[in-house]
Amino acid sequence: MHDSADFIAGAYELGPGPWALTPVTRGALGQIWRLTGPDGPAWAAKQLLFDCDEEDVAREAALRLAGERLGIAAPRLFANRHGARLTRVPTADGVTAVKLYDWIEGTRADVADPALLDWFGRTMGLLHRAGAGATEAPNEWYERCPRDGDWKDLHGKVTEAGLPWEDALGRFIGTSAVELARWVSPSDAADRVISHLDLQPQNVLVGPAGPVLLDWDNAGPTSAERELAQALFVWSGGNHGDPAAARRLVHAYRQAGGPATVRGPESFSMLFATALNYIRVQAEAAVDAELTAAQRAFANGEVVARLADVPDLAAVLRLVAAVTDE
Repeated sequence: MHDSADFIAGAYELGPGPWALTPVTRGALGQIWRLTGPDGPAWAAKQLLFDCDEEDVAREAALRLAGERLGIAAPRLFANRHGARLTRVPTADGVTAVKLYDWIEGTRADVADPALLDWFGRTMGLLHRAGAGATEAPNEWYERCPRDGDWKDLHGKVTEAGLPWEDALGRFIGTSAVELARWVSPSDAADRVISHLDLQPQNVLVGPAGPVLLDWDNAGPTSAERELAQALFVWSGGNHGDPAAARRLVHAYRQAGGPATVRGPESFSMLFATALNYIRVQAEAAVDAELTAAQRAFANGEVVARLADVPDLAAVLRLVAAVTDE
């Protein structure tokens, strides 16, 4: 990608170079690069690590625009000189897909800040209003999880590879994976909205003008109830959740006109499904000989981290009790 800076700048007609790409951070879906030119302005170039098409990006752009009209700050997603928001960039390894955004300067979101919890609850409520009336079913990633046979096959591959976390994975498969899978089910069509689907604190930067919501790549149909429940778990402290923070977030969501209600552990179906699916996908990547060493190393680290922080049903029940009357 380092040699692709001038190509990207040309595709978006950013002006003469020289241009430079500096790696910033990598997530599960892509690598962020800081694109800079000779005059100082910077852009965020997101190199996608998985397949994506213009239709997916159009959905992201539409939701971001709808959110902007309701006052949600987000980086602009730029179209290239051909009017496309997805650019195919030649690299030494072939071709990679890139999207270009505003570069946002800011600090990480502090979930202990009550004002930020208010902002997030309000933002999620506005998002669910903006995306109301969805008819398309959510992706299976959010509504289904691996079956017993899937886990058995995967554990066999991990054992054969001799990875150090094979025993931890086996314990997880026999305990938490079984317990959480009981609560995973398809959502109710009447509850569906188009939303962000990755509402985590790491996807918020607090800049000079206030919080900015990043990483809209996953935008699509979901259950408003289940996205609220998942965000509630993450933003209130996960397995060590703060009931007061949870109540504050839900109150702000309601005040913004958010339509969903957390009813019980079934509301957390999406949280459980995505946790189980993510561990499976990263474990598969860790033993995939066709991936690069860097990709396998990333997956290995993700499995270790997620196995140590699997959602706890008891913590979820405490959250349910905390927000029942909100």
